[in-house]
Amino acid sequence: MTSSQPDITLVTGANGLIGSHIIRRYLDAGRPVAALRRAGSDLGLLNDIKDRVTWFEGDILDIPSLEDALQTVQTRGTVDVIHVAAMISYSPKDRDRMDKVNVEGTANVVNICLAKGVRKLGYVSSVAAIGRPTIKGENDNAPIVIDEDQRWEESPQNSFYGQTKYRAELEVWRGVAEGLNAVMVNPSLVLGEGDWTRSSTQLFKYAFDEKPFYPAGIVNLVDVRDVAEAVFQLMQSDITAERFILSAKSLSYKDFLDKMADAMGKKRPKYRVSPKLTQLLWPVEAVRAWITGKAPLITRETARSASGHYQYQGRKIEQTLPFHYRNMDETIQRISVFFKRTHDQTE
Repeated sequence: MTSSQPDITLVTGANGLIGSHIIRRYLDAGRPVAALRRAGSDLGLLNDIKDRVTWFEGDILDIPSLEDALQTVQTRGTVDVIHVAAMISYSPKDRDRMDKVNVEGTANVVNICLAKGVRKLGYVSSVAAIGRPTIKGENDNAPIVIDEDQRWEESPQNSFYGQTKYRAELEVWRGVAEGLNAVMVNPSLVLGEGDWTRSSTQLFKYAFDEKPFYPAGIVNLVDVRDVAEAVFQLMQSDITAERFILSAKSLSYKDFLDKMADAMGKKRPKYRVSPKLTQLLWPVEAVRAWITGKAPLITRETARSASGHYQYQGRKIEQTLPFHYRNMDETIQRISVFFKRTHDQTE
């Protein structure tokens, strides 16, 4: 049981979109936080509050730096650890590094939490780790609903990133079997104010640039503030050895891009890219990337993902805790206005 509260919480990946909002949620509640950061990492998302965080220079692949950070914060009392740090990429050239960071890095965190006797571990995973079953039947456009009971199955629908997060989850469940209190969240596509040249927020840049094409699939969305709130509530609770999908709403990519375009005063995309056409485009893009040395704009995995019809059910957490998702239309409006205003101020 985890009824007592920690004296301090250590966060990995604190400078990313999710990690920075978790830090803010803890500070808003008056709770002390420490964070592990790599040398030279960008703290732009935390500039206004970085002096309120106890920082440790280190890396989840550097075991001594992890041990030193945790041992130091333990001098202040009982400790929780929230593990957010991960690598997200759909480029084949990043696979070895992503496997090392996501799987080995998580194993290191779990092992040190066990060795040092932390109060509780919170792990931020992804819906990609739950697995996507192969679509069967004649109607490939009928949505497949996925909840926390979905079991991983090998499928061409699973990205390599999803495979690494799944194996990382196995390390967390191993820790639970060895006596570690741990809880896990699986966010869908996370929306928040950040750098629109990175990760999921690139879709706002896509809409702002008035790209005329849209994919045929479904996108599942959650506000980064809701992710931070869910993690905060779960870490204060007695809940352990459970996972929670975090997904507020499912939209077609067309509806999603339309909402962003409208909020930023931009033209809506007009041309639907069919799954078959998408599958024809990625090999061409792979050749272009090989010739230019630049990252591909579309890969086999992103092509499959953008054409998929999967709906992730995120209601379990609302049934378990006093937690409610924000209105997704308001979230899209808020973040779109933020990015447009930020762009206009830099012009």
